[in-house]
Amino acid sequence: MASGRVPPRQITRRETYPFAPAGAPRSARIVNTNTYLPTQAKAKDMFPLGIVPYIVGGILIGIGVGHIYITTGLHATQSSFFSTILSYVSKRPYFQQKQYLESRGWRLTFAIGVILGAFIYALTLSPNGFFWTTVQWWRLALGGFLVGFGTRLSKGCTSGHGISGLASLSTTSLYAVITFLAVGILTALVIQALGVIP
Repeated sequence: MASGRVPPRQITRRETYPFAPAGAPRSARIVNTNTYLPTQAKAKDMFPLGIVPYIVGGILIGIGVGHIYITTGLHATQSSFFSTILSYVSKRPYFQQKQYLESRGWRLTFAIGVILGAFIYALTLSPNGFFWTTVQWWRLALGGFLVGFGTRLSKGCTSGHGISGLASLSTTSLYAVITFLAVGILTALVIQALGVIP
């Protein structure tokens, strides 16, 4: 019997994405069919746009969060944005707290800056321009509800706990981030095992 190493089993994978460039048909969601070795990790799977945009984006986020903390002494969290904005339209005591009234101006500016930043990027540097999601509306609504519920339950969002909280060495934020990641990974694995696609 001839000796030798048995080559790893090759698997053909069909890559499906829930986003498509503007004007593309729904079939454009299926963008690639290839064969790969399961023992070989592909960098393009983890960083589909290359690693540079993620590094630059992370640096800019860090600079922005640090600047806000140094100049205001407050954490740049998106979940607090909704509470502060509701102070403009709701007279309930919860939304009229001093901390919300004093910070709603810069939090509104911060949120607008996030939207404008994405808009400018899509116009100038994005290789695919604008895109829309083909995920059904009810899934987006359900996901938004679960994210909002989890945000209020943990008293912070991923940006608040994951960026500002960890940077300030908060143990509460550390536990929250571990929970976010663990549940996110578990959910993705269950969805994949069930064969559910957007």
